[in-house]
Amino acid sequence: MTSKLMSFYNGIVIHLTWVISIPDMYAYVARQPILNRQQRTVGYELLFRDGERNAFPQIEANTATSRLLVENYMAVGDDLATASQRTFINFPHDSLIKLMPLLLPRQKVVIEVLETCTPDDELFSAIRHLNKQGYTIALDDYELDPAWQRFMPYVHLIKLDFIKLGCQRACEFVAQQKSQRLKFLAEKVETREEFEAAKSAGFHLFQGYYFSKPELLKNRQVTPETLTTLRLLREISQSPVDFQRVERIISSDVSLSYLLLRYVNSAAHRTLTPIGNFKQALVYLGEEKVKLFVSVVAAAHASIHKPRELYVLSLQRARMCEELARCSGVKLNSDQAFLAGIFSLLDALLDKPLPKLLELLPLSENVQIALLKREGELGDILNLLDAYDNADWEVTAHYCEKLGVKETQVASIYHDTLHWLTSYQIPYQK
Repeated sequence: MTSKLMSFYNGIVIHLTWVISIPDMYAYVARQPILNRQQRTVGYELLFRDGERNAFPQIEANTATSRLLVENYMAVGDDLATASQRTFINFPHDSLIKLMPLLLPRQKVVIEVLETCTPDDELFSAIRHLNKQGYTIALDDYELDPAWQRFMPYVHLIKLDFIKLGCQRACEFVAQQKSQRLKFLAEKVETREEFEAAKSAGFHLFQGYYFSKPELLKNRQVTPETLTTLRLLREISQSPVDFQRVERIISSDVSLSYLLLRYVNSAAHRTLTPIGNFKQALVYLGEEKVKLFVSVVAAAHASIHKPRELYVLSLQRARMCEELARCSGVKLNSDQAFLAGIFSLLDALLDKPLPKLLELLPLSENVQIALLKREGELGDILNLLDAYDNADWEVTAHYCEKLGVKETQVASIYHDTLHWLTSYQIPYQK
């Protein structure tokens, strides 16, 4: 397992070294409903897109799957694409043998094994492991190849393409399998006649233009900086992983910070107590899951078209909040202050209302109030930063007095923070 992951990471590093920025600031996904025999929607197949044109782009299959996972599960939570219903997701060969589906909640997804997969021993081992973990497995575009026969005890659903196989051949095959425990999905059903024939033959689920064409949805991309991602990939390639260094790198990038906290508190994990800091998140996930999380985020990477200064300013504010909390005359939690600072510009980065974004993060009430209302002692720190940034010295003095901080300390912390940013090797220009 470890050697496979290592080769995967090395491949990602090479890929990122040559990555070309995608000239779009949004993440796109198409979803097509999957219906039961009563024509009620029971799930959606998610189809990767990289623009307004509702068609699969010219992009490597594993990269497409990685981006789909990051942009529709880690970044935005239960959005329009993944809300309430089960989602069917295509996985190519490499992503399956690396066990990428383990990042997803098993009760919400159906793993579609793409028809391009080779039914070899590695894939067989991966499918058997995913089945034992409780995941629902589907064979996509099954072409009646006997090489897949040994996989059947671990498969729950078979999708038959009515265009490739033809309606008659697909229906005849299913009619012969009625004694099997397997379920069958009729794919690319385009007429009422095909739907009725599929029902009569014993198909359980249905999908195709007869019911609905794929619906295009979009969200703001949430992507880390290339340099930060490369540093993180290098770090998780070490054995053993130094979690302190990993935590330091993740906390240096607002997008990675958001994705990690969002992911570790998603439905896939559901801890009794929400996880509200990076160290807890990394320890909870464990070394293998952290490696998998980082590799998927890295493979999905594409530069977001937002001013570089927004990222730098987010980190600068986080550090200043942390230091001001430490030297304040009132008792403040420096970790919570760091979170308030790093997420204080999240709405500007993602072009979404801050209240909506914070619903997805398990931040303490103090941090929530500070970010949303600029109230409380953490809110006072944010107000102090705003005043200092705007050279409003009267308001700066007011909040310094309120927090028990000297104005000279604020100036000193500001200059120390600029030096600290340099230690992270963060450039000030693209």
